[in-house]
Amino acid sequence: MIHSLFLINSSGDIFLEKHWKSVVSRSVCDYFFEAQERATEAENVPPVIPTPHHYLLSVYRHKIFFVAVIQTEVPPLFVIEFLHRVVDTFQDYFGVCSEPVIKDNVVVVYEVLEEMLDNGFPLATESNILKELIKPPTILRTVVNTITGSTNVGDQLPTGQLSVVPWRRTGVKYTNNEAYFDVIEEIDAIIDKSGSTITAEIQGVIDACVKLTGMPDLTLSFMNPRLLDDVSFHPCVRFKRWESERILSFIPPDGNFRLLSYHVSAQNLVAIPVYVKHNISFRDSSSLGRFEITVGPKQTMGKTIEGVIVTSQMPKGVLNMSLTPSQGTHTFDPVTKMLSWDIGKINPQKLPSLKGTMSLQAGASKPDENPTINLQFKIQQLAISGLKVNRLDMYGEKYKPFKGIKYMTKAGKFQVRT
Repeated sequence: MIHSLFLINSSGDIFLEKHWKSVVSRSVCDYFFEAQERATEAENVPPVIPTPHHYLLSVYRHKIFFVAVIQTEVPPLFVIEFLHRVVDTFQDYFGVCSEPVIKDNVVVVYEVLEEMLDNGFPLATESNILKELIKPPTILRTVVNTITGSTNVGDQLPTGQLSVVPWRRTGVKYTNNEAYFDVIEEIDAIIDKSGSTITAEIQGVIDACVKLTGMPDLTLSFMNPRLLDDVSFHPCVRFKRWESERILSFIPPDGNFRLLSYHVSAQNLVAIPVYVKHNISFRDSSSLGRFEITVGPKQTMGKTIEGVIVTSQMPKGVLNMSLTPSQGTHTFDPVTKMLSWDIGKINPQKLPSLKGTMSLQAGASKPDENPTINLQFKIQQLAISGLKVNRLDMYGEKYKPFKGIKYMTKAGKFQVRT
């Protein structure tokens, strides 16, 4: 299965490596570096790279490439899912997953990786079980370990490993019993010059934070479960019940976990929450161009769009830009030709606009194509697909827990062509 794991930063340095079966030379990563050079952006590096004797499978998160090396053919999604689980575990343990943090906690990182794979096969990937096996680092624990020479490895085998619900430890007790669910949807869309939608789809997840005493059994039902297709569940969900009744029935893990992820690809179900009016023109004979964009809300159910950032890669012929925003701040980098406009919140009564001129190279021909506009935004308390939780019930325990549901929509790859 997985022979080795290499962690590579954005400048191409291997800053951590872990081998399970046999030591694989670092030189195998040369094939990865070649693919990285060919790709224009880090996200465009192929996830599977075949080499004469190995396959390299990688994910790119938090400006780090996690590259797994395998020698035999395995389902690629199996390995990619495991790599994502490694990143999530690091995030859970250390708060953030970044190169300095991983280097600072390198001993814990190696201990966790050792438990997650056994002879190259996934063993313990649940955060609850791992935290019982390897205690998360704290300042006090680090000081004690330094003085006494002990490690973060737990003394006993996790209780959950021996039960039929390995994702939940036994004997959980809380003074405040609460269950929170976040429905987060990312909208990927390409809008053409006239404002029509070329393609649009929604990637959604339901993240949970459950802190309940004992062994509760939860059911979660939706107003419109038929919206969901291509659903992927946490192992705790009883799939038969979902298939027959479209109800999520599960004994939850303790703490934070991803209950399910889903996909909405039917064009008619994807509402586009923002529109962009644009007028970007270059003249053949003139060294000046015109630039004008306005951003406004559309199909937001009355909710406010916030955290709006507009970016655009301008053509090489643009030397500088003289722009005036009606709201927010803008920057233009004459070297990279990247325009960025940080709008913030959109007020529907006074739409934000950015207007001005572009200075072009004298004598240069008109650019072949207009720049594309990329948008980032988020909308609180709205699931753009229209998904709504109907009710959450608990069985098996006597107390009444506090329950909370939160919705959020944000932009994934949202592109407007001009």
